[in-house]
Amino acid sequence: MRRRLTWLALVAVVAVALVIGVTDRSPATADERARRIGETVMCPACSGETVADSQAPVAVNIRRQIADKVEQGRSDREIRDELAATYGERVILNPPRSGVAGLVWVLPVAGLVAAAAGLVVAFRRWGREWS
Repeated sequence: MRRRLTWLALVAVVAVALVIGVTDRSPATADERARRIGETVMCPACSGETVADSQAPVAVNIRRQIADKVEQGRSDREIRDELAATYGERVILNPPRSGVAGLVWVLPVAGLVAAAAGLVVAFRRWGREWS
């Protein structure tokens, strides 16, 4: 019975950690929200810099566009979709969550579940050997 409680506690901790990790914490101000969106968009003229970090003229222009769209009440997704339509999909850092690109989101979780299942099987075998 004690082992089951231990495993149940472990599963609960992992579940809570996953929920906290994927929970969208909305920024308090429009500036914070615009900054967060800018951190997910690559500068089309820079090498490896986000729009939020780059000082290139195109990045400054995109930051202004983002700020204007945030003020207009557009959603983060709408803003990113418009930027992708204008500058190409490659400027978006976070891949889409559907289609083949969605595997980027699914495979790590599947790997974690498979690893946990493997540990359960291994611990059960070791437990039988020690008994």
